[in-house]
Amino acid sequence: MNYPIWYLPETGGGFLIALIAILHVFVSHFAVGGGLYLIYAEKKGLAENSRGILDFTKRHARFFLLVTMVFGSITGVGIWFIIALVNPAAASLLIHNFVFGWAAEWVFFTVEIAAAFVYFYMFDKMDSKTHLQVGWLYFISAWMSLLLINGIIGMMLTTGTWATNHNFWAGFFNPSFWPSLFFRTFVALLIAGCYGYLSAACSREEAVRISMTRFSGKWSLAALIAAVPSGIWYVSILPNQAQDLVLGKSPTIAWVLQWGTAGVVLLLLITLLAGIVRPSYNLKSVALVSMVCGLVIIGSFEWTREAARRPYVLNEVMYSNSILKTDVTSLKKNGYLRSAIWVKNRQITSNNKSAAGKELFIHQCYSCHTLGGSNNDLLKLTRNMSYTALSKYIGKIHKIRYFMPPFTGTDEEAKALATYIVGDLHDKEIIETSATGSDQINGQQVFEDNCSACHEAEDIAPALEGESIESLRSILQTLPEISEEMPPFEGSAAERDGLADYLNSLNGGE
Repeated sequence: MNYPIWYLPETGGGFLIALIAILHVFVSHFAVGGGLYLIYAEKKGLAENSRGILDFTKRHARFFLLVTMVFGSITGVGIWFIIALVNPAAASLLIHNFVFGWAAEWVFFTVEIAAAFVYFYMFDKMDSKTHLQVGWLYFISAWMSLLLINGIIGMMLTTGTWATNHNFWAGFFNPSFWPSLFFRTFVALLIAGCYGYLSAACSREEAVRISMTRFSGKWSLAALIAAVPSGIWYVSILPNQAQDLVLGKSPTIAWVLQWGTAGVVLLLLITLLAGIVRPSYNLKSVALVSMVCGLVIIGSFEWTREAARRPYVLNEVMYSNSILKTDVTSLKKNGYLRSAIWVKNRQITSNNKSAAGKELFIHQCYSCHTLGGSNNDLLKLTRNMSYTALSKYIGKIHKIRYFMPPFTGTDEEAKALATYIVGDLHDKEIIETSATGSDQINGQQVFEDNCSACHEAEDIAPALEGESIESLRSILQTLPEISEEMPPFEGSAAERDGLADYLNSLNGGE
């Protein structure tokens, strides 16, 4: 609310962050695990006195240098650029609270860059002992960069006591620090093995290709096995709501994790078959598939970690729409539009209601929803809702779906938002209706006001077939017992009876 919004209604800023971040994380983890891979590949060449393996290591080091220092650096800058545009409030909070951590990371990154260049350009130009020491200097610096960044971004999901005291060390050594560090380290080694497959597949010497493919296979298998217990540990320490989302309550997370699981299984098959048992099967096409599997694995992990924070961008501190949790009560009382800096409509009138609603959408909904895009398309989600239904739904949205931030504004502002969505986006008539009065109950209207946000009448009818009026009334009194995701019916007894009559009529009852 203190910064202007970069508005891309059909794309969404979150999609751009995900696109850049996943590619960067895939390369940055290679930058960590690949450093250790180079050390042991060189040691293997020295131990076997193999010129072919040493030449392979030098070529791989050149590939490593180009990917991590060029593409990795560009995407790293890209992340800072895109988060500053999409969520400047969160970026500012992280920088101001963890400036020492970021500064230390940049120092290690500088050492990392220098060591990487020395390692490649001094290959065969200094004695092997000193050259390996440079490799170790690189790896330690890269791993320290991982450690420092892990502490900061881990805090965003598991804030621990930092949420109340804002102590640097309490935030840095947050509850997920150690499990996340171990998991990311093993994943970094796994990704290094995938890149190793690609370099080995491109080798012209058959003996070297076979030897380094098998080396990469054993490397990847060990990393994959080690990642499993640390991953389980990581999930076990998540906050209850985040853990529930990861373990099945979020259909989108479940869908993403299915892709991640498929990537793990396929990579394991490639590792066992084309990496260890029959390294001659490691063709360029197979190596590229293993790279795609690695990208899918890291992408599903990062996407899940981000999604598990919902409805926050900083857990228990700042919601995904940049509103601080501590400001919600005052903004509900005084109004969001009166407090926000970058809005034009501060008072809602009959002439500017839709315009004010659009500004509320941009500031409170756009961080997670697009209009006609592929990511949480609000047009699709609200197409069956009337103005009255949406107005009521907005007011209790956090109660119904706890992974969505609460609407932070007055009832008048909620109606303005509903006016924009229903009237402007869906081109429906704005009609103020009421379903009260025991002798004027409209069961269909009660359904529209209370149920249409999640259900369509024609979809719910088959599940209720054969239920009596008395059974339907009983069901409406025990909705949370049927499903934890369903809130209790909050209407009057007359409205409940009217709704039961309407549900009964869907299957031909009277």
